Amino acid sequence: MFFRLLDGTRILENQLMNIKEELISWYRAHKRDLPWRETALPYRIWLSEIILQQTRVSQGLPYYEAFVSKFPTVSDLANAHEDDVMLTWQGLGYYSRARNLHATAKYVANELNGRFPDSYAELLKLKGVGEYTAAAIASFCYNETVPVIDGNVYRVLSRFFGIAEPIDSSKGKKLFKALAEELIDGKNPAEYNQAIMEFGAIQCVPKSPTCENCPLNKNCVAHAENKIANLPVKKNKTKVTRRFLNYFFITEGENLFIERREENDIWQNLYQLPLIEGGKDELSLEIINDWLTENFVVGSTNFRVREGKTYKHVLSHQILRVTFWIVSSEKLFLSKQGKRKKIALENLQDYGMPRVITRFFDQNNLKELTRV
Repeated sequence: MFFRLLDGTRILENQLMNIKEELISWYRAHKRDLPWRETALPYRIWLSEIILQQTRVSQGLPYYEAFVSKFPTVSDLANAHEDDVMLTWQGLGYYSRARNLHATAKYVANELNGRFPDSYAELLKLKGVGEYTAAAIASFCYNETVPVIDGNVYRVLSRFFGIAEPIDSSKGKKLFKALAEELIDGKNPAEYNQAIMEFGAIQCVPKSPTCENCPLNKNCVAHAENKIANLPVKKNKTKVTRRFLNYFFITEGENLFIERREENDIWQNLYQLPLIEGGKDELSLEIINDWLTENFVVGSTNFRVREGKTYKHVLSHQILRVTFWIVSSEKLFLSKQGKRKKIALENLQDYGMPRVITRFFDQNNLKELTRV
């Protein structure tokens, strides 16, 4: 008996059984002790999966614990102010996940009486929940036989079976989905899904995996054919955009001017320092003074502008050059209120901001910067 992939590859039935049994055996011996594995509550599983999208477990764990502590139920999260949710998420990146998290919590709490859907098909209807997250919740919470397919799963399957079809192609996605559906353990889908994801996360890692200690190495095509570094295959490369951001640390005494980032862009709904974007070269003092005159009214002649530090900040699809400018005055007024406001420096921790800005705060004595 054999299973034929869409590309014509024949996979023997004993190969399927081998990888399934080995993965579960390995998982029982090596799985990490993680808090979301101690519960079948849909809210906790959903929360962990949203946090762990595009985030390492070591980075996501403290955020999961913070959310569970601060918002122990979906109703608590639904009733929270958006600023509080964004502040708790601060530093995790991909902030659309936090906005979707809050929106879905409101929907579940208010429209579904606090109960998450109990099937893969219904879970897919939730905002911010894709096929992978829906499969994880459905299998972990309700034992539904639906496979999870994430980057770790693609890597394990492509290497073990020697599949060179691009994972980001339409054909590749169908191929891997069909294989994953054939492999999943119908009796215990939750454990199998956890096993293959965990295996990809800590054993069959992207670079330099320890194949000599791998329980699958005897039947792994990539290992036998020395193709570990070549699999999985991706067809499309992410286009990287370069941007130049100039942030202004503008103070009046020990008060600081901030603004809300409302554009449909990176860091939407977070707070930031007043910004001028654009230009590959450094801003001239003439441009800065014109901008300050347009946006602020200086109430004192004792007014100072100086350049601070420049950082390189890398996102998944953007490279940012971020320069901070220090502007201080004894008396400064907003000539355009808009989205800007003045806050006390001591209250900065109440506002969620991008990591590159909090990094600047952490590396400077902010009270020193306020001196005229």
